[in-house]
Amino acid sequence: MRIATWNVNSIGARLPRVLEWLESAQPDVVALQELKCTSDDFPHMPIQALGYEAVAHGNGRWNGVAILSRVGLEDVTLGLSGQPAYEGVDETRAVAATCAGVRVWSVYVPNGREPDHDHYSYKLSWFAALRSTIAAELAVAPDQPLAVIGDFNVAPTDADVWDIAQFANSTHVTPAERTALTDLLAVGLTDVEPRALKGPPYTFWDYRNGAFHRGWGMRIDLVYANPAFVARVADTWIDREARKGKGASDHAPVVIDLADAVA
Repeated sequence: MRIATWNVNSIGARLPRVLEWLESAQPDVVALQELKCTSDDFPHMPIQALGYEAVAHGNGRWNGVAILSRVGLEDVTLGLSGQPAYEGVDETRAVAATCAGVRVWSVYVPNGREPDHDHYSYKLSWFAALRSTIAAELAVAPDQPLAVIGDFNVAPTDADVWDIAQFANSTHVTPAERTALTDLLAVGLTDVEPRALKGPPYTFWDYRNGAFHRGWGMRIDLVYANPAFVARVADTWIDREARKGKGASDHAPVVIDLADAVA
């Protein structure tokens, strides 16, 4: 079973690239982030033509998440329990579904903008709601494989950014954000670190200043999974090829290959 997560940075702008990648990579389940479209405007038909059903959770702003599956979509959940609002809006940043017995959460954690911005405190509150939601699910079904995957907008360690000195007084690397990751792991999850097919295992490179070609990247697209999921992981890798060429997202897909469940 192949599962992937990909921040596509606008499904409308990236649809040809997404369809091409689905055909070449042949994932069974894909978590998408940053749709930038409403749920009603999600391009279900061309995706269905490739054999996938989809659940999309979007409000047309700069966020939005989805799960595509060709192995079933059950027990769909939109949003988090106790999710905070930002400027009066319940942003569409989390969706979950059970696919062939595996519980998958697609998450797009708020950016935070700047450490002294109110979006930063919102980010930390959002993380707290994510932690509570996942803890509750694990308590109910501890033996079900579960993974929280997506764009976490936090680099777990200094090694996960190309030059930590460039991030002084910036979000994505602050102690509070990294503590939020640690708190999430503490509910019973493991960081399933991917291998890079070339270079450091980064998943995001800014469009500006030739960052991708210079290797100025970050690992912020993460796979956090419970023991039942981790036990089935055969490989985890970053598809850098999808970041190349015209019309690419600024993120690369992270792919997780799972072994079959033991009967």
